[in-house]
Amino acid sequence: MSNNFLIINARIITLASETHTNPRRGPAAMRDLGIIEDGYVVIDSDRGVITQVGRMENWASHDIATANLKFGHPRIIDAEHRILFPGFVDCHTHACWAGSRLDEFQQKLEGASYLDILKSGGGIMATVRDTRNASQQQLAAVTTKHLNRMLTFGTTTAEIKSGYGLNTETELKMLRVIDEAHSELPEMILSKTALIAHAVDTDQVDFFNTTIIETLPEISKQFPGITIDAYCEDGAWPLDQTRKLFTRAKSLGHPLRIHTDQFNSLGATQFALELGAISVDHLEAVTANDIPLIANSKTIAIALPASGFNTDDRYAPARKLIDERAALAIATNYNPGSAPSPSIPFTLAIACRKLNMTPAEAITAATINAACVLNLQDRIGSIEPGKRADLTIWDEKDERALAYEFATVPPLAVVVGGFIYTLDDSLKG
Repeated sequence: MSNNFLIINARIITLASETHTNPRRGPAAMRDLGIIEDGYVVIDSDRGVITQVGRMENWASHDIATANLKFGHPRIIDAEHRILFPGFVDCHTHACWAGSRLDEFQQKLEGASYLDILKSGGGIMATVRDTRNASQQQLAAVTTKHLNRMLTFGTTTAEIKSGYGLNTETELKMLRVIDEAHSELPEMILSKTALIAHAVDTDQVDFFNTTIIETLPEISKQFPGITIDAYCEDGAWPLDQTRKLFTRAKSLGHPLRIHTDQFNSLGATQFALELGAISVDHLEAVTANDIPLIANSKTIAIALPASGFNTDDRYAPARKLIDERAALAIATNYNPGSAPSPSIPFTLAIACRKLNMTPAEAITAATINAACVLNLQDRIGSIEPGKRADLTIWDEKDERALAYEFATVPPLAVVVGGFIYTLDDSLKG
């Protein structure tokens, strides 16, 4: 019995292109989804990879008997002309946390701003206290729960940041927890980021220097080469301290990412570009002068639409970034405060309505461009032979429906590394 299985009669959103390079830049490239109108995909479950992609009209096996002969009695899933997507790549999340921010949610409804809550010791610091108090086992269990929610909505690869520790011990605990959660969901790809400069712990004497002199070297020792991240904002890390941290991190061989221009433009975007940061994330307050600088760099801009939806209804200027040919990705920013949503489809819906992106651009931003943020574009982000079998089937026949609907239903099937994670009864045959 073969461990191959086939998906047939699918509208395949391959994201493959012989014309455009990755990451995709500009409207034409981001709208090229590489669609196969009526196609098939062959998956080798043992290796977890795609072995064939093609059009049904070019496939010699149009019936089960012939398919059995050709592929050795494979399982066949008939998509019945529904859309088949690559698994989503959520390239910016804070999915490792403990505790609840429901009280903060209530405060915001009663008029408190995000920065007001942050400056009063709430917000990020509230989650820091809960995360410090959680055992590694407790934190791993809740992180796995968050990842399962993401999987339910079609995310098969996720970046997860630390950042709710703000001391050496808890930051290391969070990074170990991400590895532990990965052992519970081994089919997923998880990418760790050390967000050791997230908020300011005013209870720690000389907090900035302690982070740079103590926490960073220990992170570097135990997780060499891990990406270092910082949140440069009023009430969080100021530019001068972010500069010191990043200069030291780069000297230790760490790639860099940065939360920048969420509420205020402090100059961190230009500084991050000068250092060759992988990404500049948020950008709700990015200046017009910085947009062409991003576009002319290798740094990828990451928009986080759920944050604007949940905080102040401000959004990154995605339309301008795309038109200027910046490389753009989108992500959920899944976290307990500013973006409590595990759903990339909901992120697509907001991106189209509030960031003036087309559905195709949003899909590209959440798949192949997001894969480029994690330097995984050769393994994931598109449906091509040799790539991981990370696939989702949706009960729609037009890919635009994923952005048209919001708060929508999960996919009918999620395939992660060749493993069928979920399969709706309508596809079981």
